[in-house]
Amino acid sequence: MNNVMPDTRQNKQTIPDSRERGRVIRLASITALGGNLVLSLLKIFSGIAAESLAVVGDGIDSMLDVLISVVTLVVAVVISRPADKGHPWGHGRAETVATAMLSLILFFAGAQLILNSVKGLVSGPVKEVPGMLALMATGVSIGGKILLSWTQYLFGKKAHSEMLKANAKNMAADVITSAGVLAGLFCAVFFKIGAIDLITAMLVGIWVIKNAAGIFFGANAELMDGSARDESYRALFDAVRSVPEAGHPHRTRMRRIAGFWDIDMDIEVDPDLTIREAHEIACKVEDAVKNRIEGVFDIMVHVEPRGNTQSESYGLSEAGLT
Repeated sequence: MNNVMPDTRQNKQTIPDSRERGRVIRLASITALGGNLVLSLLKIFSGIAAESLAVVGDGIDSMLDVLISVVTLVVAVVISRPADKGHPWGHGRAETVATAMLSLILFFAGAQLILNSVKGLVSGPVKEVPGMLALMATGVSIGGKILLSWTQYLFGKKAHSEMLKANAKNMAADVITSAGVLAGLFCAVFFKIGAIDLITAMLVGIWVIKNAAGIFFGANAELMDGSARDESYRALFDAVRSVPEAGHPHRTRMRRIAGFWDIDMDIEVDPDLTIREAHEIACKVEDAVKNRIEGVFDIMVHVEPRGNTQSESYGLSEAGLT
């Protein structure tokens, strides 16, 4: 699943509310569902008719995209619910959980495709050369996947949805997969070697597993509250330095909730300031952070007197960056 990057431009980002975000994700899911269903059925039936396991495997990969679209529709309903007593941070993590589950489905589908390909190479009869129908179906699929990937990325950017952006990347990877299948089919037809189709199918399975692993580790990092990178923290500390009255940002923690940042941090101010003055400084820090980092869902700034010796048992300070 792709990361929210620091934005050094001095503008506040507009974050859609949960209902609008859910609407955009539903629209994206319906678009992906219809497009992938058509492409999947085209490749599966064409692959069967042309006796090409590589094309059938490519069609199965697209059918998994149909399943992803169904799951995102369900997730869109869940995340559109407002925060409640049991979920004070809202329901955004449902998107992350669903992304992790989908990565496991992709992994097992890729593994099954590899096993079937190896079985065909080791013990199966001599493979027939695929027909031209397989070439035509794969060519149409490449064009369709490019269009779907582009639309999913635009929807994901509008909704600040890492799930949709991950799905867009998955579809972009499908374009590469289909291009590989097309190249393998050309070789099989040109050299009259049917086994090339099985080898291509095995390579497709390896590519699917690679993508599944990348999506899983990205979702897992968010679930473990460990998705922030050094440049994100540097942007945060730069924002604090832009407020002259604030100093020594520490015990800083950044985590992602469905693509948005949830930030906690401590700052030090002049101990002789009034509570109101210290609060105004904290508000300036919040505004500076939101101007520099895209997609801030919430930020909590705790004020301490300058020179406080309280132990920094968690979080990061500037000295803690590598």
